[in-house]
Amino acid sequence: MRIKSRKLSNRNTSSNELESPNLSLPDEQNVELSTDLAVNEKMLRETFQACSDIVFRPISSNPKVLLVYTDGLIDTKTLDKVVLTRLLFDGTSREFNGDPVSGQIIQEQLVAISQIQTVSTAGAVSDGVLKSNVVLLVDGENKALVADLKGFEKRNVAEPEAEVSIRGPRDGFTETLRINTSLIRRRIRSPKLKIESITVGQVSQTDIALVYIDGIVSNTILEEVRKRIERIQIDGVLESGFIEEFIEDTPWSPFPQIQNTERPDIVSASLLEGKVAIIVDNTPFALILPMTFWTGLQAVEDYYERSIYTTFVRFVRYSLLNIALLLPSIYVALSTYHQQLIPTNLLISIANSREGVPFPTFVETLLMEFMFEGLREAGIRMPKAVGSAVSIVGALVIGQAAVQAGIVSAPVVIVVATTGIASFAIPRYNFGAAYRLLRFPMLVLAGMLGLYGIASGLLIMIIHLLGLQSFGVPYMSPVAPQIPPDLKDVFIRAPRWSMNDRPAFFSGRNKKRIPEGQQPSPKRGEQPND
Repeated sequence: MRIKSRKLSNRNTSSNELESPNLSLPDEQNVELSTDLAVNEKMLRETFQACSDIVFRPISSNPKVLLVYTDGLIDTKTLDKVVLTRLLFDGTSREFNGDPVSGQIIQEQLVAISQIQTVSTAGAVSDGVLKSNVVLLVDGENKALVADLKGFEKRNVAEPEAEVSIRGPRDGFTETLRINTSLIRRRIRSPKLKIESITVGQVSQTDIALVYIDGIVSNTILEEVRKRIERIQIDGVLESGFIEEFIEDTPWSPFPQIQNTERPDIVSASLLEGKVAIIVDNTPFALILPMTFWTGLQAVEDYYERSIYTTFVRFVRYSLLNIALLLPSIYVALSTYHQQLIPTNLLISIANSREGVPFPTFVETLLMEFMFEGLREAGIRMPKAVGSAVSIVGALVIGQAAVQAGIVSAPVVIVVATTGIASFAIPRYNFGAAYRLLRFPMLVLAGMLGLYGIASGLLIMIIHLLGLQSFGVPYMSPVAPQIPPDLKDVFIRAPRWSMNDRPAFFSGRNKKRIPEGQQPSPKRGEQPND
C-alpha cells in the first residue's frame, strides 16, 4: 500500500525551531546517582523544590533508606504494610538472614512488591516519582529502586454517555491508561495484540499506548502512525484531541479523518479489521485510524443486531443524513427561485403563511437555523438535569412566539425542526458536526443561486471527499475506489458469516476473518443432528 507523505507546511518547523528553550526542562537525565544518600537527597530536593506534594520519608535503618513519592498518587496502605513495616522491623539490623542489608536484599527479600525496577540516574528517579511510583534510595549504593505502588483516585468503569447502545457491552473507557488497555486485552486474548508505550509532551510527559494486532495491521500504516507521533513537539498533551490535530492529514477539512470513541468493543472490532488505536492517559477517548467516510455513519448496534434490520436502519440513516444537509437549502431554493416545482396547493399554503413576514425566506431560515444551533449548544453546556428541558422548551416557546409575532413563517419552523431531528440520527458527534457546519454554506448557495447553487455545493463537497485520505487510505473507499467485496458493509450490512474478508485497505498479511473452506452458510430446513 502506498502512503502519501504528509506535508506539514507551516505547522511543522525545523528541528532547531521545535526544540524551543521555552519548552525545555533542566537536563538531569544523565546525572548519575551518588553512593552518598545525603548527596542524592539534596539533589532530589532541589529538583522538587516548592513541590509540596512530594514526600521525603527517611528510615533510620542500617544502612539508611530514603523513600520518595508523590502524595495522593500512591497506595499508602500498601506502602505502610509491605515497605515501611518490613524496613522498620526487619531491616533495622545490620544483617538479614545472614546477608548484609542492601538494595538487592530489599528488592528480593524485604519488600513484597511485584513490579520493581532498578535505575541509576536522577532523571529516572524523578520520572519514577512523577509516574506514581515509590523510589527507595539506600545509603552506600548508587542505584535506586522504583516500586509500582499506584493508588490514585480513578473513575469506575461505566457505560459511555455519549455512545449509548441498546444492545452490546456496557463498559467504557476511563481516564486511566492501564484500565483502558486491560478492557481491550479482555476482548482480544492473543499475544499478537501489541501495546507499545510512548511518552509525548516535554512537560506533561503523557503516556500513550499504540495498540494494534501483529499480522493483521498494515505495516505501512503502522510505521506512518509511529512517524507522525514521533514528530509531535509540544509542552503538554491533556487529551487525545491534542494528538489528533497533530497527526491528521487535512486539518482544514470539516470531515474528521480520525475516529474517536469511548467504547472498548469498537476499538477491538477496529483492531480486528487491521486498524491502529491510540490510547492517551487521562482521557476516556481513544483514537482509531485510518477512518473512512462510511465509518462515521456506522452505529454500535449495526454489528449486534440481525443484518436485515441493520440494513433497513442504514437506509433510514442515509436518508436522514441527506435531509440534515439539504432540506433547508432545498426549501429556500424552491420557495425563492423555483416556485413552479412546488405543487399548487402547497405553494398557496406557503404563500399564506408568509403573509406579513418581513424577511425573505433565506434570512428567516438562516435566523432559525442559527437559533436552533444556539439552543442545542445551550442544552449541552447547561447542567444535565435542566439542559434537555431548557433546549426543548426553548425551541417550542421561541418557535411558537416567532410564528405568532410574524417574524418567521410556520413552514420554516417545520423545516428547521425536521433538519435538527435528522441531524441527531448521525451516530458520530464529530461527523455530525461536519454536516451542521456545511449546512450553512449550502444555505447561502441556495439563497444566491437556487438549485444551481445546491448542485455546485454538492459537486465541490464530493470532489473534496474524493481527494481526502486518512493515512494513505482513500476517504471514500471502498466506494471510490470501488472494492466489491468490501461493499458488504457500506450501504447494507451483510450477514456476518458472509463477511469473511477484512477491509482491503486496512489489513496486512492476514486478510481473512474466516479461513478458506470454513464459511458456514445456513440452509433452509436443515435440522440439527441428534
